[in-house]
Amino acid sequence: MKIENSKIKVALVQDYIKEFGGAESVLETLSDIFPDAPIFTSIYKPQYLGPHRQRLEKKWQGRINQSFFQYIPFAYKIISPLRLFSPLAFKSFDFSKYDLIISSATGAYFPNSLNKKNAKLICYCHTPPRYLYGLPTARKFTQNKIIRFVVEIVNHFLRLSDFRYSQNVDQYIANSYTTAARIKKYYRRDSIIINPPVDIPKKNISPFNQGEMSKRSETEGFFLAGGRLARAKRFDIAIQACNQLGLKLKIFGRDFSNTLEDLKKISASSAKDFASAESNIEFIGEVTQQEKAQLYQNGKAFIFSADQEDFGIVPVESMAYGCPVIAYRSGGVTETVVDGKTGVFFDELTPESCVQAIKKFQKLKIKSSDCISRASEFSTEKFISKIKKTVEIYKI
Repeated sequence: MKIENSKIKVALVQDYIKEFGGAESVLETLSDIFPDAPIFTSIYKPQYLGPHRQRLEKKWQGRINQSFFQYIPFAYKIISPLRLFSPLAFKSFDFSKYDLIISSATGAYFPNSLNKKNAKLICYCHTPPRYLYGLPTARKFTQNKIIRFVVEIVNHFLRLSDFRYSQNVDQYIANSYTTAARIKKYYRRDSIIINPPVDIPKKNISPFNQGEMSKRSETEGFFLAGGRLARAKRFDIAIQACNQLGLKLKIFGRDFSNTLEDLKKISASSAKDFASAESNIEFIGEVTQQEKAQLYQNGKAFIFSADQEDFGIVPVESMAYGCPVIAYRSGGVTETVVDGKTGVFFDELTPESCVQAIKKFQKLKIKSSDCISRASEFSTEKFISKIKKTVEIYKI
């Protein structure tokens, strides 16, 4: 996986590392490609990496370089306010010894503000900052009019800074066509598209038709949702739809900004509204890759209700195990799921629209082999190959 006989010195940069999601998955693969490259980040908290902690600590031992944020008490709890000072954090690093810098920009901080010296800077952009450009975000925004007014003024100047930092990049890599369009619109920059790496199971999975009697319909018969339990992911849509239809739904993932408590309240309320004896929803927390694989293999379909998702690794993971996807037609998922062949879309971000999509899905015969074949187009191997070809341009 690594770059062989490379004479260039490479550095990797990430906004911060205190959870494991799509951006961290990309960083992990980049660190595998460049095993000698140090990792620069504002703050590193491995204790919040859940079941991935042991693996990543072993891989990244001695490679992590933190900014002065590490000395701020409880910095990991004030990630959002610290974005104002993140340019200072990245400017504090010395990159004078490096030929190539690859930043993994999640849209939370401003890693491209760094002083690249004579190095080339490649930015793998997951999305421009969602909170600056009117896109749905993971956190609730205050309803206080005075605070909102102040925040809008601050965000105006942050947008100006964000644009300036974007011009520091030599080459943009977008994780999807959706993100590429945002980069073009907000930064006036072109980008090449390299989708994030998705682990494709090595074992063969027996294909079957979803509409026929099969292993999935004979077992627990549950639907599935999961990922980072953040507000913009709109798990409430899947919860209300499944309670309305009396369907079992299992939700995995780590809580984010107290979203889990809100989802449990929505689940209990909707179960009561539809006269269920109890909620059909089960929250199972963070899971290992092996546990997640078992869920995918046994789930009838994965319900994905995220609003304007940048790419969406989890739906592709689901298809990789033969599990179809029922998704809101928005963002990167429209580039991965094939309507009627590997899943079904719904067009309104409402429980009612999701209900209709589930009903449509139940009448279809979707082959798990088609799902697996589609997912293979987004494999880790293809990601590595494309990254290597891009890096070849900057070899010295």
